[in-house]
Amino acid sequence: MDINKYIDHTLLKPVASLAQIKKICQEAAQYEFASVCINPCFVKYAAEQLKDSPVKVCTVIGFPLGNTTTQAKVEEAKQALKDGADEFDMVLNQSWIKSGEIEAAQADIAAVKSAIGDHILKVILEICNLTADEIAEASQISEKANADFVKTSTGFGSGGATPEAVKIMKANISDAVKIKASGGIRDLQTAEMYINLGVSRLGASSGVQIMQGKASNQNY
Repeated sequence: MDINKYIDHTLLKPVASLAQIKKICQEAAQYEFASVCINPCFVKYAAEQLKDSPVKVCTVIGFPLGNTTTQAKVEEAKQALKDGADEFDMVLNQSWIKSGEIEAAQADIAAVKSAIGDHILKVILEICNLTADEIAEASQISEKANADFVKTSTGFGSGGATPEAVKIMKANISDAVKIKASGGIRDLQTAEMYINLGVSRLGASSGVQIMQGKASNQNY
């Protein structure tokens, strides 16, 4: 299993420095992770750092609450695209899900996907704030809005990925949509558990530790 190819090496802390962004880009290039996942203000810098690498630049949209206007999300995505982003993790408008405004929530996703075209869109559901039925419905509308992935968590909520939520997500999408688990994935055992559940990406700030755990296992 090439576990490195599952990892979006993530740094979304509000006080992240350019030096820290440079470091995670270097780590991502070294381990050939799927992407680095960073805040929009760093996209141009990261794209320059990774220009000679297969590592993608992933950024977040409407992060971390998801309750900005659709137009704000669209403009944020357009700017990130212009700056060199390859993949986009947008936060679901959970308020609209809670309010029964399902069409509005779906249109919000669809508008961002339209703005980025063929680039990968992952919809962050923030599962800790949703019921099982809401997770199911949010997964369904993400697919209807042409999202490429549904994602568990921002890492800024009260909880991260859970196997139960991943199973609900998987049951409510077709094979055309993939799943990204994020939040609380800090070691090789947890990473492998989610991959075995059918997850295609892992959002983790502990990508290096996961890879060191794999290397350690191979030494025995």
